[in-house]
Amino acid sequence: MDLFDINEAEKESNNKLRIKELEKLITRYQKSYYNGEGEIEDSEFDKLWDELKTLDPKNSILHKVGADSGNFEKANHIMPMGSQEKAATPEQFLEWASKHVYPEYLVEYKLDGASLELQFEKGILIRAVTRGDGTIGDDITANAKVMQGVPAALYRDGEKVDFTGGIRGEVIMTHDVHDKYFSDKANCRNAANGLMKRKETSGCEYLKLITYDALATADAQPFKDEEEKLLWLKSLGFNVSPLQICKSPEDVINYRSKVMEIRKSIEYDIDGLVIKERIINFDDAKRNRPDRQIAFKFSLEEAISVVKEIQWSESGSTYTPVAIFDPVELAGTTVQRASLANPDTLRALGVQIGSHVVVVKRGEIIPKIERVVLEENLDGLKPVEFPKICNVCGSHLEDAGSRLFCPNKDCKKRILHRIFKWIECIDIRDFGEALVNALFNDGKIQSVSDIYKLTVDDLVPYFVGEESAEKVSKGEKVSLGAQKVFNSIQAHRNVRLASFIAGFDIDSIGETMVEKLIDGGFNSLDKILSAEEDDFAGVYMFAEITARSLKAGLVENEKEMRSLVEKGIITIESLSDGKLSGLSFCFTGELKTMKRQDAESLVKENGGSSKSSVTKDLSYLVTNDTTSGSSKNIKAQKLGIKIINEEEFLELLK
Repeated sequence: MDLFDINEAEKESNNKLRIKELEKLITRYQKSYYNGEGEIEDSEFDKLWDELKTLDPKNSILHKVGADSGNFEKANHIMPMGSQEKAATPEQFLEWASKHVYPEYLVEYKLDGASLELQFEKGILIRAVTRGDGTIGDDITANAKVMQGVPAALYRDGEKVDFTGGIRGEVIMTHDVHDKYFSDKANCRNAANGLMKRKETSGCEYLKLITYDALATADAQPFKDEEEKLLWLKSLGFNVSPLQICKSPEDVINYRSKVMEIRKSIEYDIDGLVIKERIINFDDAKRNRPDRQIAFKFSLEEAISVVKEIQWSESGSTYTPVAIFDPVELAGTTVQRASLANPDTLRALGVQIGSHVVVVKRGEIIPKIERVVLEENLDGLKPVEFPKICNVCGSHLEDAGSRLFCPNKDCKKRILHRIFKWIECIDIRDFGEALVNALFNDGKIQSVSDIYKLTVDDLVPYFVGEESAEKVSKGEKVSLGAQKVFNSIQAHRNVRLASFIAGFDIDSIGETMVEKLIDGGFNSLDKILSAEEDDFAGVYMFAEITARSLKAGLVENEKEMRSLVEKGIITIESLSDGKLSGLSFCFTGELKTMKRQDAESLVKENGGSSKSSVTKDLSYLVTNDTTSGSSKNIKAQKLGIKIINEEEFLELLK
């Protein structure tokens, strides 16, 4: 058995164990949720659900709703009570909307309570059934009859309505009731679930039903579309969720932002929005997980806040705008600042002092402002003031749109930042910040090249008084700290091309961007230095602005770059050696033995290049579904590019 087989077998075994673990957790948390004893937040449950969906999309657990307790008689639903497709971010919602293009989108609150179906015969309530497994639930009619918003019979304008069918809603507890009577419960939903499942009706009078769906079973439907359905329910005296009609997916996203802002002022809990089309699609409603509507959830990693000021963070020659806003809770931390990246981003977002903004932190460490909430009243907003003068050298700052910077190449702040950038990219770990600052202030290092001119004697004075000082060879007394820094510098003379270029601190050009250049054929220092701006603009992820920034930085630093290499101070590692030298790869679909990022690293380590799209000069498209009709597969076939699977890719490395 070779390494590939071992890795594949081990991964498959681990996946099976994790799937079993997820099945147990999801079943447990579903049971506790439907029996009124929810143990975890919805967001945590969603993560478990999504993980199982990724590992085993056809798992039967994903097609079950839940199960109620055995304390009540069971009853069948009139209408299916399945769960909904969900989107947690604007990007996920837009992806769904691209496949569901409607003339208009009807948007309602997604109520954070417990689902209940009221069953009527000729206008008389005969049964109230919980969600259960989506088909059968608990008959809690006695409890339901004492809830607010649950009529024993249907009337309109004093006349009885002859309706036979089901009406679906959500049992909720208002915040006021929770705070006054049930503050010992974790939240309103848990408290409501617990009360509605009691064998006695005590406490159910504190609960309220809000309705949103109905289905007639004996006669024609008493409404033509989703909007009329809500109006019909309201005319019968039912509580209904507010309805917003949006003309586009973007309008839905803006409305969501506004609801997020007023969410705390709503009397009951909501955890998102439900988006539907106007027409009633009965066939879709019968599915366990309807496709024609979606729950657009609020993420715990999003919040609305108000911008109080813009500060300008200085890094080298670049001034970056940072928004300071009212503190908000995001993913368990208090956040009150976020970078706006550059002047163009600030202007494109339309951020002003006083703007209401959506702040996100989707699994990231650093929060960002995603968008400005559109406001009708613009009074009180103030434009952002930009700094004009470099506070170190006094030069006039240049606003290039993609950056605001000091153009003076001799500015001490720029030089010092470049030195730090080089040390970081080359990974000279023992060369600390305090030592670098001291050497710079004393004029010992004023460029990258000066780092390699340092001797142990130059460094010793900066370690005077250290306990590490002791006698070494020839009876001389030197600092072990100085020797350690010197050795570390000397050990970092052989560097990767990507690290070399990135180390010169050219704006917007990190190691990843240089690797894109290398993948694009600029695989030597000479090729990079000799190329023109237009050449760079044709490389993937490089546009006109980035290409211009790169060329300007290369022109400014070319003399020192060439000197370091030509004098043998720095040796750039050859890219021509390796089993995959001269070959390029694009990965698509899920890999079995590794993450895609790891596969791309393997390619680079073996002298090849990795591409994110299929182009005519691509050597291989790697996919475990070589016969699929994906766009990448189709394009590769048209261009005559060889398509291989993961096992064949690993064979190339042997």
